[in-house]
Amino acid sequence: MEHCILQVALDTPLDLTFDYRWRQTAAEPLPQVGQLAIVPFGRREAAGVIVGIAGHSEVPEAKLKDVLAVRSQLPPLSPQWLALCGFAADYYQRPLGEVALPGLPKNLRILKTVALDRALKKLAKSVTEHDASPVNTPQLNAEQQQAVSAIAEAKGFAPLLLYGVTGSGKTEVYLQAAAGILAAADAAGELAQILILVPEINLTPQLESNIRTRFPGLDVVSLHSGLAEGERTLNWLAAHLGRARIILGTRLAILASLPHLKLIVIDEEHDPSYKQQEGLRYSARDLAVWRAHQLAIPVVLGSATPSLETWQHAQAKRYRKLELRERAVKDAVLPQVRMIDMERDKPADGLTSTLVAALKLRLERGEQSLLFLNRRGYAPVLSCDSCGWISNCTRCTSFMVLHKPDRRLRCHHCSLELYIPKSCPTCGNIDLQPLGRGTQRVEEGLQSLFPQARILRIDADSTRLKGSAQTAFDSVHRGDVDILIGTQMVAKGHDFKRLTLVGVMNPDTALFSHDYRASERLFAQLMQVAGRAGRAGQKEGGSVSQVMIQSRYPNHPLYSAVVGHDYDGFATSLLEERQQAALPPFIYQALLRAEARELDTALAFLQDAVACIEHHGITMHDPIPMTMTRVANVERAQLLVECSSRPGLQAFLKDWMQILRQTKTRAKWSLEVDPVDI
Repeated sequence: MEHCILQVALDTPLDLTFDYRWRQTAAEPLPQVGQLAIVPFGRREAAGVIVGIAGHSEVPEAKLKDVLAVRSQLPPLSPQWLALCGFAADYYQRPLGEVALPGLPKNLRILKTVALDRALKKLAKSVTEHDASPVNTPQLNAEQQQAVSAIAEAKGFAPLLLYGVTGSGKTEVYLQAAAGILAAADAAGELAQILILVPEINLTPQLESNIRTRFPGLDVVSLHSGLAEGERTLNWLAAHLGRARIILGTRLAILASLPHLKLIVIDEEHDPSYKQQEGLRYSARDLAVWRAHQLAIPVVLGSATPSLETWQHAQAKRYRKLELRERAVKDAVLPQVRMIDMERDKPADGLTSTLVAALKLRLERGEQSLLFLNRRGYAPVLSCDSCGWISNCTRCTSFMVLHKPDRRLRCHHCSLELYIPKSCPTCGNIDLQPLGRGTQRVEEGLQSLFPQARILRIDADSTRLKGSAQTAFDSVHRGDVDILIGTQMVAKGHDFKRLTLVGVMNPDTALFSHDYRASERLFAQLMQVAGRAGRAGQKEGGSVSQVMIQSRYPNHPLYSAVVGHDYDGFATSLLEERQQAALPPFIYQALLRAEARELDTALAFLQDAVACIEHHGITMHDPIPMTMTRVANVERAQLLVECSSRPGLQAFLKDWMQILRQTKTRAKWSLEVDPVDI
């Protein structure tokens, strides 16, 4: 029997690896770097990644513990994958294990191998001959063909911005570019994998169905958090073993093991959903670009409204810009955008007479309409006119939202639920009134206005059950819905063939947000939801596709840009403002957050964090309470750090984190690099 020392990275807050003793038996092969190991850690078993193998350890022999198991039935994770995790750990200032382990299926991280062995057997039985040749390939227009050719001809690392208006056929470009790369690999006797990222889970079923139809002989898998554990294990293994040729996923898929990756596509690259907001706060878009650079492959960033960071890269010629200025379907044109002045056309039940008349016309013509309101629930707040009581959350700095169908008040931040009070808790008044409108209240009003219409609401409340979102979208695609009401879930990616009218309700609040990114997000949101209309072209005798935006500020420059479909002008103007104000992408930021039962404790920690290190060339702003100061009875504060140099900021953060990790405090703290919400 021989033994060696395995250096293992574990999912812990400690930024170090742990040494374990491995004893060889006759039946076991030697372990390799990149394999998974199950080890004792404290009083529990933990999974880790082997990152080094040594002949001895600095840890005394008596304190070394034995490895419980090594996943030798799996090929090791590649050096490139380990390098990706290492980069993410360094850049986002997290331990390596916190990056590498959470993205792996749970069935790989437990001592028992029953589920893993079952998945491996299932994969082994399903071996088939694959043909990457697509079927039923649509004819491309000139712009689409130029884009496909540019991707196919790209050599080495090639970041490409596919800037196309909504409905311009960006997905078709992705698929035909992927087909070309797969076919070229097959001809050379090589394996190739394509990774396509989408911002949200509900966008995967329709796209996956299209891909499977186009490539019937190929293994296509999805990777996202909505999968059952067994399915996620099977799909991850198919990707890791090279069986899956096209991998479709949300942001977590960027950390998947893809040993034969040849192309990365980031659809709707501007979407903030690509930024993880808990734990490892990474940007899947940024990691995708780094991974493409690491592997020397093309990466395509697609959007009708690119992020300002991506737009600046394209303007500076760091990214190649490929443009699709026309809609792909013959006779399909961008919808007319019309502003409705709510000071002149006073709304009743949230809807102006102009919008009601437009909805009625579509109903008469058998066409579909979409009402977009990015606020779920019945009303944002319940109030008492007599004493001024409002439904504040007792645990958060927020209101409790009225959910009338459930007869509940619900906090959307801490999930606290209460029955709707029968009378005012302060003065006893029984006449409590809802203030404002959410999607539930709009649905109620429409049912009263159009009792014969088939009305469907799609939001986080109506799609809680697994599969319910896809069922709802399928009913829209079949034409079983006349009026669709929805939040941002319906605003992007969906191809509604029968939809000719989009009505936008209550967008004005974003015009006056303290968040400097609010205008960028509002513009993107409006352009994306507007793009749902008229995608199939105007039918004979049908309506001209229209977008109607209700606003009290119809002459605002942002709305003028939306009316003109002028992203170029809007983005150029916004970049000039950002440069003058020294805001990203012209400066680099990190945000240190602290949480505690008392706000003073969180602020004191942040003040000590400022004082604990010299920060020449670094701007450290004063610690302040967060906008949402209290969530679930936890007080929160933040400290913004800025630097004109990305390497300078990274060097500072590395030294700073070493100090902060040794600081004793009652506050819980975390660091976010390149924050998107400040």
